[in-house]
Amino acid sequence: MSKVNRIPRIKFENPDWERIADAGYLCADMHIHTDCSDSYSSIKRLLKIAEERKVGMAITDHNLITTLESIDIEKEKVFIIPGMEVSTSDGPHILTYFYEMKDLRSFWEENIEPRLQSCPWLALKDCTTEQLMDLLEHENCVVSGAHPMGYLGSNKGVEICNRKGYISNDVIGRLDAYEVICGGMTREDNIEAIRSFERHGLGITGGSDGHIAEDLGSVVTVSKADGVDGFLKNILERKNGVRGSEKDFPRRALTGLTSFYNFLDYAPAVIKVQSRQMAKTVRRGTKRKMEK
Repeated sequence: MSKVNRIPRIKFENPDWERIADAGYLCADMHIHTDCSDSYSSIKRLLKIAEERKVGMAITDHNLITTLESIDIEKEKVFIIPGMEVSTSDGPHILTYFYEMKDLRSFWEENIEPRLQSCPWLALKDCTTEQLMDLLEHENCVVSGAHPMGYLGSNKGVEICNRKGYISNDVIGRLDAYEVICGGMTREDNIEAIRSFERHGLGITGGSDGHIAEDLGSVVTVSKADGVDGFLKNILERKNGVRGSEKDFPRRALTGLTSFYNFLDYAPAVIKVQSRQMAKTVRRGTKRKMEK
């Protein structure tokens, strides 16, 4: 771990949490979901696993901060970064990491809560990726594009939307980082994310996108830091590393089923919002073909 701030900054491997901790580094899974959104993982279970594995975590539920509000971050034994995964109205999911919970709470109450759909985990109302970046412009936080290539080529990643011509390089340039290893993506898609972050001049983060508690720590961001401030600062200064491996197919399938069952309670809203996004995608695709 002595070379974490040098090449290779990114390595596909099962993280050795104990070795990382013994070397004096902090590591955190920067993409974890709880039963506040589309997961069945309780915060109690996640905290227990995190303490056992010596892994920190950024709790990044979709558009919600209920789980973070239920705990006192400062009193927990586990290193916790207050975060949120914002589902934008034009497709991409954006990870936001705040230095302080009070700032995240204020941002959520003012900008996210008023835009929630009846199913709060779905794409926000009237909040494109560019609009979100405008809202975050003066916030004290670090912003990373989640699973940049999107799941199965969907518009849930900023890089795939950029390649389709939906999102400009200027908008992507306003991000601080790309999630270069996402546990839910394929190796091929993660490699594409790695190829892309340097092209855009971004930093790097990594996380499991865990919807199952046991996923915690399968991908970690590693940094020589003493707390949240130094950890996030190192991302901005390109002094962190990412270690991790993707879920195998059975675990990816289980993750998909977990999300699916959670969404069943909001089936009408899900169909409505997803249909709107599909219609937008079709219109964009038709427009691109006509312009060629």
